[in-house]
This record gives sequence, structure tokens and C-alpha cells, in this order.
Amino acid sequence: MSKIDKKAIQKKFQRHDGDTGSSDVQVAFLSERIEKLTEHLKGHQKDHSSRYGLIKMVSDRRSLLDYLKEKDEKRYHELITKLNIRH
Repeated sequence: MSKIDKKAIQKKFQRHDGDTGSSDVQVAFLSERIEKLTEHLKGHQKDHSSRYGLIKMVSDRRSLLDYLKEKDEKRYHELITKLNIRH
């Protein structure tokens, strides 16, 4: 992911200026990487190490979403709607 992509995602999901570490931003970054890796794996079915990385990223995103749901359910629902993630 290029710096430009990261900046755009950060601006869209940040909660305040300079926010790079909130759950919202982290989930957005992971979602973008998951989408790109999924596309890669469609053409490279035997790339098992990348598949393992994809599973780990999905697990990390799920953990962050569970945390967010526990802390602020309204924000959780807004985020999954913006990212078009099923819950």
C-alpha cells in the first residue's frame, strides 16, 4: 500500500487530526490489505504463505472489531457500514 493510499484511508477514518492508531483507522488499513491480498490469491492459489498472512490479518481485524463493538457499538456499526464488512 502506497503512502498516498494510507493518507487517504487515514483522512477518511480518523477521529481527530493526526489520528493514526485508533481502532477505526487500523481496521480500515487491514481491510484494504485484505482486499488486495484476496485479489492476489485468486490468481495464485498455491501461495500458501500469503494465505496464512491473510488468515492472520482477518483474525486481527476481527479482534479489533470485537473490541470496538464492546467499547462503542454505535461506532462499530458505522465502521462496518462504511467498509461494507459483513458482521
